[in-house]
Amino acid sequence: MGDHTIRFLPADQSLRVADGTTIAEAARQADVFITNLCGGEGVCGKCRVQVTKGRAPAEALAKGFFSQDQIMKGYVLACQTPIHDDLEIIIPAESRMDASKIMTGGENQGTANLPLDPLVKKFYLALTTPTMEDNVPDVERIARELRKELGWHTFDIPLDCLQTLSTKLRENDWKVTVTVARHGENYRILRIEPFDTARSHYGLAVDVGTTTVVAQLLDLNTGEVLDVEGCHNQQASFGEDVISRVIFACGKGGLDPVQQAVVKNINTLINRLVKKRKISREEIDVIVAAGNTTMSHLLLGLTPCSIRLDPYVPTTDEFPQIRASEIGIRINPRGILEVMPCVASYVGGDIVAGVLASGISEHEAVKCLIDIGTNGEIAIGNQDWLVCCSASAGPAFEGGGTRCGMRATDGAIEKVVIKDGELHYNTIGGKKPRGICGSGLIDCIYELVRNNIIGQDGKFHREREDPRLDVEDNIFEYIIAFAHETETAANVVITESDIDNLIKSKGAVFAAIKSLMDYIGLGFDTIDTLYVAGGFGSFLDIPKSVAIGLLPDIPLENIKFIGNSSLTGARASLLSKSTFETCLNISRSMTNIELSTYQPFTDEYIAALFLPHTDEKLFPSVTYAKG
Repeated sequence: MGDHTIRFLPADQSLRVADGTTIAEAARQADVFITNLCGGEGVCGKCRVQVTKGRAPAEALAKGFFSQDQIMKGYVLACQTPIHDDLEIIIPAESRMDASKIMTGGENQGTANLPLDPLVKKFYLALTTPTMEDNVPDVERIARELRKELGWHTFDIPLDCLQTLSTKLRENDWKVTVTVARHGENYRILRIEPFDTARSHYGLAVDVGTTTVVAQLLDLNTGEVLDVEGCHNQQASFGEDVISRVIFACGKGGLDPVQQAVVKNINTLINRLVKKRKISREEIDVIVAAGNTTMSHLLLGLTPCSIRLDPYVPTTDEFPQIRASEIGIRINPRGILEVMPCVASYVGGDIVAGVLASGISEHEAVKCLIDIGTNGEIAIGNQDWLVCCSASAGPAFEGGGTRCGMRATDGAIEKVVIKDGELHYNTIGGKKPRGICGSGLIDCIYELVRNNIIGQDGKFHREREDPRLDVEDNIFEYIIAFAHETETAANVVITESDIDNLIKSKGAVFAAIKSLMDYIGLGFDTIDTLYVAGGFGSFLDIPKSVAIGLLPDIPLENIKFIGNSSLTGARASLLSKSTFETCLNISRSMTNIELSTYQPFTDEYIAALFLPHTDEKLFPSVTYAKG
C-alpha cells in the first residue's frame, strides 16, 4: 500500500503514484503516451509494455495477447495492470505514441483575400474629459466613442471590468484601449487597458482533431498567420476513436480527465507559440476552435453519452461564446472561445469549416467534400442546397483493426510499390518500419490486386509461389517488411483479415457517397470538384484510391486536396465575424442523412465489398488482370 515509484523507458520519466493506479494512468500522469485503441477495455492488446523491475503479474486479459515466454519476460497490458510495487517499465516501439505526421495547412490558405473584420477588436480611445455640460457616465462615454467605429450597438460590460473603470480612466488621462467582442447582434466589452495597446492583438485558430490538435497564431491587426504548432491529441490515451472516448467519459473514467487532456494540448501549443513569437499569453484575446461533434462536446465538458446511442442526439449543435478561462485555457483571462457549430452527432464543426473553406456553398456547380478517418464525413451541394452524412469507416484507415496497423507516425510504412516482382516501401521519417499506416495500407491493397497476388474479392491466390506470402495460425498474410528490416524485429504484414477489414472500410465510404448522390438524384458525372480534406486524405494516392473503389471514378483533375480544411475554416471565422455567421447559416442549412436508417445505403455497402466494386460500370477507368 502507499505510493510507488514508476520509471518509464526509453522516455526516462519517473513519478510517484498511488497504490492501485494502472500503468496506463501512471503513463498519462507522466506525459508518456502509450497506444490504446480500445480506451482501456483490454481488448485491443496495443498497450503492451514490459516490466523489467518490480512485480506486476499479467492480468487474465493479458494472457490472451502474450505467449508464456512473453509473460515470463514481464509483458503486460498497461490499461489492465494495477501498480502494487516500485516498477521500471519499457514501452516497446510498437506501443509508443510518437509524434504524428501533422497536417497544419498553408499559412494563409483560404483566407488571403478575406476582408479583415475579426471577431474581437481593439480600439485606442482618447476620451474627452467630463464637464458639467457633458457629464454622461463613464461607460456611456466609452460606448459613445465605440459607436463611431462600430455603429449603433449596445455594449455589455462585465462587473469586474466595470469595478475598475472609474479609477482606470482618471489615472490614465482618459486614454485607454478597449477590447470588444461580437456577441450576437451586439458587442461585449472584454477589457479596458491603460493607454494604447491596440498593436498587441492576437487570436488563435484551433483544429481539435481526433488524432491531432493544431493551433495557428494570428495577428488580428493584419490577418497574418504568425506561426503554427501541432501535437498528438492526448485523449488517445482514453481510446483512439471517438466512440472509445465517449465510453470512457460516460463510464468509470468520467468526463473530466478526457476534457482536461485536450485543454492541456491547447495550453501546450499556446506555450510553444508565445515562446517562439516572444509575446505574452495575455495578448491573445480570442480562440476559434473546430472539431467533430464529440470533440467539441469533450472540449467544453458537455456530456457526450447520447451521441453514440440511438437516436444519436447531441447536447447542442451551436455552442455558447465563453471565456476561455472557464474551461482552463490560459490566454487573457477575459479572452473568449468560440466553437464552430455542428450539424448532427457525426457531422461536426470540422465539416462545417470544411464546407466554408472549400467554398461549396458559394458556387452554382455541384461540389463534394470528403474527410476520411474513423468516420467518413461527406458533404455535397452548391449555393442552393447542401446534404451531408457520416459513414462509419471503422479504424482501419487510422491503423486500427489491422495486425500491424498504426497511426501516421515515425516508422509507419506510408508508401508501397510492387514493380517487377520486387516490393519497395517508404516510411515516415525514413525510420525503420514499425507498422503500416492508412495510406500505406491502401497502396498495399492496390499493389496486391494489380499484381494478381489477391483477387478482386480480397482473397490471396493460395497457389501462388511468392517468398512474401506466408501462413500463420491458418491465416494467409503478405510480408511487407521482413523482421530483420524492422525496429520491432518482427515481420510487418498485411493479412487476409486485414484486407477484409479495409474493403469494408472503403466500401462504407464509397457507399455513403453513392447513397448521397442517389438521394439527390444526380450521377458522379455531375460532380464539378471533389475535395479531399484532412491529414489522412492529404497523403492518399488518388489514382490508387479510385482503383480500389474508395473514391468515385471521376476525372483525376477534378479531385483536389485542400489540406486541413477544419483549421482553414476556423481561421476564416476568427478573421471575419460575417464569415463566422456564414458558418452558422451553413450548419443550419445542411440536410443530414442518417445512414443507419437509410435502407439504400445497406444495399450500396454490400455492392461495394469488392475491388473496386461489383458494378464495373461505376469504375470504367479501372482494369485488373484476371486469374
